[in-house]
Amino acid sequence: MPKVVFITGASSGIGKAIALHLHDKGYTVFGTSRNPHSYKDNVPFSLLQLDVTKPETIKEAVSQIISQAGQLDVLVNNAGVGITGPIEETPTDEIRSAFETNFYGPLHVIKAVLPQMRQQQSGHIINVTSIAGYMGLPYRGIYSATKAALEITTEAYRMETQQFGIKMTNIAPGDFATNIASGRYHAPVLDNSPYKNAYGATLEMMNTHVDAGNDPSDMAKAVEQIIETKHPKIHYKVGAFLQKFSIVLKRVLPDRTYERMVMKHYKL
Repeated sequence: MPKVVFITGASSGIGKAIALHLHDKGYTVFGTSRNPHSYKDNVPFSLLQLDVTKPETIKEAVSQIISQAGQLDVLVNNAGVGITGPIEETPTDEIRSAFETNFYGPLHVIKAVLPQMRQQQSGHIINVTSIAGYMGLPYRGIYSATKAALEITTEAYRMETQQFGIKMTNIAPGDFATNIASGRYHAPVLDNSPYKNAYGATLEMMNTHVDAGNDPSDMAKAVEQIIETKHPKIHYKVGAFLQKFSIVLKRVLPDRTYERMVMKHYKL
C-alpha cells in the first residue's frame, strides 16, 4: 500500500516540486495551499485548503486525509515565508507574522498529525528549514531566527516522539530557483535610512542568489530518499557546496573570523 504524504505549501516552489515528484513515484499525495482553487486544476494530486496560522484549517485538512486515505504516514512541513530587512527597521508585526508562519505554523501541523501517527505507531515528520537557520545573516536575521528555532525544536521533539515509533527530521535547503523572493516581506529601502546603501546592495544580491539557485527537483529527490531511509539522520542539508560548507566553517572558525568572512561575502 503506498505511503500517504501530507505536504504543506504545495502549490508552488519547493513544496510543489516535492509533491509532483512523490506523486510520480506512486505515493498518495495530499498537498495544501491557502487558496487551492487557484491551483488545483494545475496539479495531479489532491490540494486541500490550509493556512498554517489557523489551527482550525489544519485540523480540517488532517481530518479529510484520514477520512479519505485511512492513514497518514509522512508530513512534510514546507509552508513558509521569507522576510528581509534591517532588524531595527523591520516592523514588529512583520516579525511576529514570520514566526507565526515559519515556526508556530509547523508546530500546529505537527500537533494535528501526532495523534494519528501515534495510533499507527509509525510516522515520519520532515521539517523544511534553511541553511540560513545555521547562521545569523545580515538583513535576513529574522528569517534565520525562525528557521533556527524550528531546527532546535525538532531535535527535542524527535526525542520525545521516538517512543511512539515516530521519526522526525530537518532538511535545510540553500538557495533554490523558486518564487520565494517575490513572496517574501521586504522592509522598504528608506531614503533616510542609515542602512540604505548596505541593505539595498544586499537585497539585490539575495534576489540574484535565489534566481540562480538549484533546481527544486534536488529537494524533491532528497525528501524521497529521507522517506525511504529506515533510520534517518536528524539534519540534512541540500544546496550548493559552498552553502553547505559554510556550516562547517562556522563550526571550526573563530567567531570573529567567520563574521568577517560573511561580511566580506556581502560586501559590508
